[in-house]
Amino acid sequence: MSHQTGIKASDDLKGFLGTAKNDGHVRVIKIGISNEQLVLCSSADAVGSWEEDYDSVVKPLVDENPCYMFYRLDSKEGGHAYDWVLLHYAPDDCKVRDKMLYASTKATMKQEFGGGLIKAEVFGTEPKDILLEGYKRHKLAESAPPPMSMAELELEEIKKNEDRSEIHTNTRQQTLTGLMFPMDDQALDKIDEFAAKTITYVQFSIDIPGEMIRLTDADDIDAKSLLSKVPEDCGSYHLFRYKHTHEGDYTESPVFIYIVPGYSTSIKERMLYSSIKGPLTQSIQGLIQEDIAKIIEVDTPSSELTEECLYDQVHPKKTIVRPKFAKPKGPAGRAPRSRRPAPEEES
Repeated sequence: MSHQTGIKASDDLKGFLGTAKNDGHVRVIKIGISNEQLVLCSSADAVGSWEEDYDSVVKPLVDENPCYMFYRLDSKEGGHAYDWVLLHYAPDDCKVRDKMLYASTKATMKQEFGGGLIKAEVFGTEPKDILLEGYKRHKLAESAPPPMSMAELELEEIKKNEDRSEIHTNTRQQTLTGLMFPMDDQALDKIDEFAAKTITYVQFSIDIPGEMIRLTDADDIDAKSLLSKVPEDCGSYHLFRYKHTHEGDYTESPVFIYIVPGYSTSIKERMLYSSIKGPLTQSIQGLIQEDIAKIIEVDTPSSELTEECLYDQVHPKKTIVRPKFAKPKGPAGRAPRSRRPAPEEES
């Protein structure tokens, strides 16, 4: 997973880290990404204990931009090297592309620093998340009972969805809500081309061991060629600009298609594709600055990705007049029942 984005530490940063990690003077190091390099932004020296220094040195370094910070504790691993905390800060209002860039470069940053020295990792979208209070909450959560394993989560989710799970083009259920992997640079570049309308099609797949969403294919195609792009033996995501006419008007509709072919794939793969689908479509909408007209889930592409089906998905048929319920006829051959006149009242 190293160098996932091709970004490496600058020589100045490498030199600074080489001495600052072990000299016992530096308390915090702030690192950013500039010109496709990890660069040193600033640092601060220790004054008191790690707990006394924490907010006073971290808070001034927080601004509107994402960053990494390494905060030195007073403890030492094996009595030799100091223990450090990695703070990964990505404010909610920063660009989606920047969030993804920092997320996908974190593994490289840890490798450059030395993963064995990092005793805790804290992620935050607000300053309070990475200040002392947030760090203590993180440590408290770590000491809680361990969560269920992936296998246990899968079984639990399957049981919950047994009675309501149905995979077809209209299904929009989602499991493990909120899970998201970063996209690689090639995928982000092709999304930019899609937004600029120089291509009409981008295909993604999940690199499960690498925890990344990677570009699989990109092209300028029409609806007739869409089916030929779909792999038959693995899951995939497809972003397609559907060009067509509707009610006499020419229109272009961005469509997101999610495909996991039946049960030929593992439970883990099906769950990952299902759970990442929602956050991924939200991210893509932010990058292309357009709403996705339709999210389509497909398990049999040959019958569900025809031009006709695609049109029906984007423009569902509306039933304007519902047929009235017809009263059933009586038994054949029976004469209609006549109504007797009511007897006259006696005077």
